[in-house]
Amino acid sequence: MQHIDDELAAILGMGINAPDGTPLNIFGTIAHHPRLLKRFMNFAGLFLNKGFLPAREREIVILRVGWNCQSVYEFGQHTIIGERVGLSLEEVTALTRDVEAGQWSNNDSHLIAMADELCADNCVSDATWQALAQTWNEAELVELVMVAGVYRLVSGFLNTMGVELDADTPGWPGQ
Repeated sequence: MQHIDDELAAILGMGINAPDGTPLNIFGTIAHHPRLLKRFMNFAGLFLNKGFLPAREREIVILRVGWNCQSVYEFGQHTIIGERVGLSLEEVTALTRDVEAGQWSNNDSHLIAMADELCADNCVSDATWQALAQTWNEAELVELVMVAGVYRLVSGFLNTMGVELDADTPGWPGQ
């Protein structure tokens, strides 16, 4: 049993910690299935640490997906990450509103549309895809769709499991 505990501690040590040094609640919840946690950390970690997408644009997609899925945990964690990578709090807040209400660039608007369409219909429209293809290469397009899909899965997991916000993690903007 000690081997399993040591292995789990090593896996949890690969993740992002709360300010007090403890693993984030998401990882503690997934840790009920250690083999899944290990693979999740490698897979999801690729997007955050080794992906092709610029961090700011990645966070626009993740935040919009979190909003569309009504996952306060996802939105709160990525509010912190989004601000760290260059999104203003005003931009984060604007991701909870109609895209027309924000002052988004064309590229940002296309990313938001992609997230909205995937969350609504499980498919990106031809018009949005063609607009994205003007900016992103094939590998980046694959990654954009995978990021949105993975964070839809994560949002559903967080909502279903009732994972509580970590200490010092914001909830929805304005709350």
